Amino acid sequence: MPEELVTQFKETYNDSPAGKICIVTMDNGEDYRKPNSFGLGGMASLNACMDRVEAEPDVKALILTGKPFIFGAGADLTMVPEVKTRELALEVAQTGHAAFKRIIDLPYPTVGAINGVALGGGLEIALACDYRTISPGAAAVGFPECFLGLIPGWGGTTLLPKLVGPEKALQIIIHNALNNNRMINGKKAFELGIADRLFEPVDFLDKTFEFTVGILQGTEKVERTEPDWSNLDALVEQARAVADSKVHGNSKAPYIAIDNIAAAKDNTIEEGFALEDEALATLIPSPPMQAGAYAFDLTQRRAKKPVGVPEGAPLPVRKVGILGAGLMGSQLAVLFLRRMKVPVVIKDIKQEFVDKGMGYVEQEINRQAEKGRIDKDSVPWLLNLVEPTLDYADMADCDFVIEAVLEEMPIKKKVYGELEEHVSETCILATNTSSLSVTEMASDLKHPERVVGFHFFNPVAAMPLLEIVKAEKTSDPALITAFDTGRKLGKRCVLCKDAPAFIVNRLLLRSMVETLKLVDEGNDFKEVDDALWAMGGPMPPFVLMALVGPAIALHTNETLADAFPDRYVVSENFKELVARKKSGVYGPDGQVDPEVREFWKQADPPKKIEAQEMRDRVSEALADECWRMLDDGVVGAPEEIDICMIFGAGYPFYMGGLTRYLDYAGYSEKVKGKKFHPDA
Repeated sequence: MPEELVTQFKETYNDSPAGKICIVTMDNGEDYRKPNSFGLGGMASLNACMDRVEAEPDVKALILTGKPFIFGAGADLTMVPEVKTRELALEVAQTGHAAFKRIIDLPYPTVGAINGVALGGGLEIALACDYRTISPGAAAVGFPECFLGLIPGWGGTTLLPKLVGPEKALQIIIHNALNNNRMINGKKAFELGIADRLFEPVDFLDKTFEFTVGILQGTEKVERTEPDWSNLDALVEQARAVADSKVHGNSKAPYIAIDNIAAAKDNTIEEGFALEDEALATLIPSPPMQAGAYAFDLTQRRAKKPVGVPEGAPLPVRKVGILGAGLMGSQLAVLFLRRMKVPVVIKDIKQEFVDKGMGYVEQEINRQAEKGRIDKDSVPWLLNLVEPTLDYADMADCDFVIEAVLEEMPIKKKVYGELEEHVSETCILATNTSSLSVTEMASDLKHPERVVGFHFFNPVAAMPLLEIVKAEKTSDPALITAFDTGRKLGKRCVLCKDAPAFIVNRLLLRSMVETLKLVDEGNDFKEVDDALWAMGGPMPPFVLMALVGPAIALHTNETLADAFPDRYVVSENFKELVARKKSGVYGPDGQVDPEVREFWKQADPPKKIEAQEMRDRVSEALADECWRMLDDGVVGAPEEIDICMIFGAGYPFYMGGLTRYLDYAGYSEKVKGKKFHPDA
């Protein structure tokens, strides 16, 4: 377990017209990139600080604040892997409650001065204060616990509903957390009644000090609306439906949080804290929370430092070329403009294609400006950086060119061959192929060492994963530059060996092949979807197929079938679905398309199986494919598979991506006789 970076609680005393005011600052000694968090060392520092404050005579009020840009980012999740027993988890819960309760029990007014990020335990310690001020510079405020497989268990499910009522508490703790961990900002927190005053960052602490003096002198009056509990049953039912749709009962956390929020209506604070103690004692050692902490660590630490990247300086990327002005190429143009702000040349074979792509770029840049994500004054300058063309010669001075043309090897090789005659020998050639061999794509070039796979996921702006593929002859400078460029584009990059469909698509297609087999054997589409969605994935398999597009999925299936004919057999029914240009198996009404049901041939007699057997078959297939990918060196470690499945396929934290789920559900050992993570 990593050593705790202890958040220290340090007090100073300040005279005021109303008497002595104590200001306690939380600070772990690092800058904003390492936020304050609370482990056992932090709780010990808080208790020691409270000992000193309680012994100090004539204190009239206390203000609690954080270091620059950070108030508190919650419990130290690095300790979770060591908390494997109920007894130890209960101790962690009670230790936090006891420390925070000392703030609640102080005999004079306390003010939580939320100057920056306030998440989980950071928001809970603010709720332990009598009053709260907040800065609009607090960019992230919320409770991410249910997203991870936990609950806000140091007061969140008790104090928040008592302050703002069940509707707002459920919104923040359940709805926001399960909606991809959505945060609110300082202004929204003030509007919701979490904070009593909103002060600008420039004089935030001064204004908070004046507010505290006003509280003591009676010139500041805080009026709060009494929580409305009249619609509690309907709110609880709605929250449970959201939990069902997101975690399918696989994680107990949101259901326990909902119950605790409802119980806060009649519970005392002490009774509410006791419920939270029991919840943490149950949840922290549980597989979903252990997996959630593992996934959090992956996404916050390992994913930011890609494994396997050679050391060295990247080549400069001062101008970018994009081959193909279709939807993918246009999205890439917007991404390079927004993130890197470099000139972009976008090429296609017909003027109408280029014009359509430029129309998309202009529309999207303006849309982003309207949303405040781009400075409106910079829009003309950004659009002026884009050069549409039909001529490769306009890419002569590009440092990095990415192709996004049709997913057909002859076309890609032809485009690369024509391009190579115009660009410098050091220009990196990247391909956004989702399944084709990067090595073969580069095989006819004079300089195949410059070619690298650069596989984005759709929609490009929203999906954070970038699979970077090392072909047989890819040079270290090309690879280093690709990773540096991916980082500048704001993506989480994972190194992958050149293998059919790479990582995410290979696993999704293995799952899809097994899913199609289940229907081909005689099981109902919806029954299969419901059974497999209940495993915990982001959406039902046939809904995912429609989102990806059956034609694209079939193309990838065929690529994998050529490489691995024993495992990626192409369903004849699936071929027929694509031949009939169907967008999926379901019609607009959400029911199975009657035409699909009519032509889809099933085994006779049908082989009907139970939902659990369906889940077993798909999970065992995924475990098998993960082991094969690791054995073949497609990816360096199980952690990289999980980073890919979280960022590229939307697998939830409480599953730990994929391999941790396969471990705790028993499939890893069933397939291979060992776990992906033996020490977990």
